[in-house]
Amino acid sequence: MSHANTNPTSPEDVVGVRWRMWRGGESGKRYGNETIRITPDGRVSIRLPTPLAHHANAPHGRYVLACRVAFAHRGTEWADRIEANRAVAYRIHLDAARDRWYITASWQIPAAPAIPLTAALVHGVIGVDTNADHLAAWRLDVHGNPIGNPRRFCYDLSGNAMHRDAQVRHALTRLLHWARTCGVKAIAIEDLDFAAEKTREKHGRRKRFRRLISGLPTSKLRARLTSMADATGIAVIAADPAYTSKWGAQHWQQPLTTTKRSTTRHDAAAVAIGRRAQGHPIRRRTAPPPAHRSDEQGHRTVQAGPETRGREGPRPRIPGPRTRSVPPGHGAYAGDQNAQHRSERSAEHVPLMLSP
Repeated sequence: MSHANTNPTSPEDVVGVRWRMWRGGESGKRYGNETIRITPDGRVSIRLPTPLAHHANAPHGRYVLACRVAFAHRGTEWADRIEANRAVAYRIHLDAARDRWYITASWQIPAAPAIPLTAALVHGVIGVDTNADHLAAWRLDVHGNPIGNPRRFCYDLSGNAMHRDAQVRHALTRLLHWARTCGVKAIAIEDLDFAAEKTREKHGRRKRFRRLISGLPTSKLRARLTSMADATGIAVIAADPAYTSKWGAQHWQQPLTTTKRSTTRHDAAAVAIGRRAQGHPIRRRTAPPPAHRSDEQGHRTVQAGPETRGREGPRPRIPGPRTRSVPPGHGAYAGDQNAQHRSERSAEHVPLMLSP
């Protein structure tokens, strides 16, 4: 619950002889309430009944108050709800002792059900790369393959705190709307935290780089995304950010670039983040140099097709004499390519499921 004070020029014209007014929220209506509507910039309007329609000073029989309001307590949470058109109830009342009018906003927060990681990833995932001025996102299927084209959700972090907060909220609202449209139930984002990583002792005289990481809204954006996604039933997965930009640009930027699509380094990093959240390796298999191929210029680089059975399982046991004490296919890590730390196949980090 949150409240703000206001002092309309003619309160009698709005509420008549009544000193209070209450209206329940309506989910799906504009800004969460059709009768008492408050815009994100704090402008209050009331839809008047038919007998009082002649007092309207705005279209559609609405009366707009001369002043604007602001919610100091849980103001960001209130703004998230009205941006998503979720129900918000309002109560307008007069404090006779202070001779002030107050507006109280209230809403109900349902208990969020726990979603297993496997269930959240059943429809794929959207990988998100956080940058200083935009969010680079790409949708991946259950096998870690990019689908469609990358999306970019821009925001401007210049100006005052209210402007920056509104920009981040608007970008996240568009991201969640796209996720609901695609039917994806999980969003993967980097687990970044520059709280202790932007000092001069850490990066020396690299003022430009320190200014860059200081402008990244990492912790605030992740907390805001978790809160907003919880209300829409979308899970947020925090992935380890190690080497996502480097390996994404090295292994995914060039293969995903076509004559009609220019893939940026940030788009490739979004693919790497999504694959890591799904448990897939980021780096692609590449062919060794010709001089080091075992069968002299004939090394096989073609991957097995999706119809090939057992393409991801361990190698079959080959009968015959053995020179090692442990036969092939029976070791402790047989079939586990990531655990063997082979070339171009490294052990990936386990994703972290975030909760509000």
